[in-house]
Amino acid sequence: MEPVISTLITPVILSGGSGTRLWPLSRSRKPKQLLALTGDKSMLQMTAARCTDRPCFGPAIVVTNAAHADEIARQLADSPPAAIILEPAGRNTAPAIALAALEAAGDAVLLVMPSDHVINDVAAFRAAIDAALPLARDGWLITFGITPDKPETGYGYIRRGPEITGGVHKVEAFVEKPDLARAQSYLAAGDYSWNGGIFLFRADAYLAALDRYEPLMVKAARTALERGERRDGFVRPEAEAFLASPSESIDYAVMEKSDRVAVVPVEMGWSDVGSWDALHLLGPGDDKGNVIQGDVVAIDTRNCLIRSEGPVVTTVGVENLIIVATRDAVMVLPRGASQEVKQVVEALKARGHETLDVPF
Repeated sequence: MEPVISTLITPVILSGGSGTRLWPLSRSRKPKQLLALTGDKSMLQMTAARCTDRPCFGPAIVVTNAAHADEIARQLADSPPAAIILEPAGRNTAPAIALAALEAAGDAVLLVMPSDHVINDVAAFRAAIDAALPLARDGWLITFGITPDKPETGYGYIRRGPEITGGVHKVEAFVEKPDLARAQSYLAAGDYSWNGGIFLFRADAYLAALDRYEPLMVKAARTALERGERRDGFVRPEAEAFLASPSESIDYAVMEKSDRVAVVPVEMGWSDVGSWDALHLLGPGDDKGNVIQGDVVAIDTRNCLIRSEGPVVTTVGVENLIIVATRDAVMVLPRGASQEVKQVVEALKARGHETLDVPF
């Protein structure tokens, strides 16, 4: 007799990032996914909420680290996860997803999502899930391709091949982050999507692919769980076994190698909120193009993002700036240069500065 396929989708939320590009708000002990950056709820809570109000979703599995365990449990208390898996150390996305796949039922369909992305059109996202679900249940590995709206050089791309079924295409190729000229050509070609890092597949299909391409990874994850500890909803894989795993992304470990990989192109108001410039674009602007939050007085100020989590911030006669203030740090830089926050973080790291770690 054929096995009965589980009817519920298991959300898998990856919450291991440090989010240093959004310093000084994001700190190692409270990174961006645990912050309310675009609304009243944290990024993690908004991610979980996309999969809690329909009968086709089961309880989530969250993969994170011990430093954030209690805060994650607190933030998701209204809809508790089936498990919160605490990675002993970061080994990239492929081993993290392997832990979740081993924790789930073998035939469960997993919806793998980063915890720190924005999706404004949830209905479009769910329609894409519905389109992909039959193929996922048939053993295909599905990724969601974000419809590009500009020649972005900060994302990887997916080139679509022929359509397999309604709205779902075979993946022709995964493409590295391009230079501007290549990104412009991808946008003009019309058959490229951004790689948003969201996936749908059966747990056993993913593990079978890993067994084929990265057997040491599956062995390490399985042994770590078998030797691990379970208590109060937390799963603690054994460190020594897990650290034996290769460190690899799901794209390199599986998606670029398997011949049963498909992509669903979707336009859903997606952003990875990877910079302060991205937050400026997402925020509700005033009639002068400013996005303002907190105690701010802005006079003759245009096209700025100004955010205060404590002290009053005042500006006069400035434009095109990003200004972020917390109780212990202030950052000012030109719009368009927010990727350079990494230079600030590196300089503070060299000084061992507490503002990298202590929550504001």
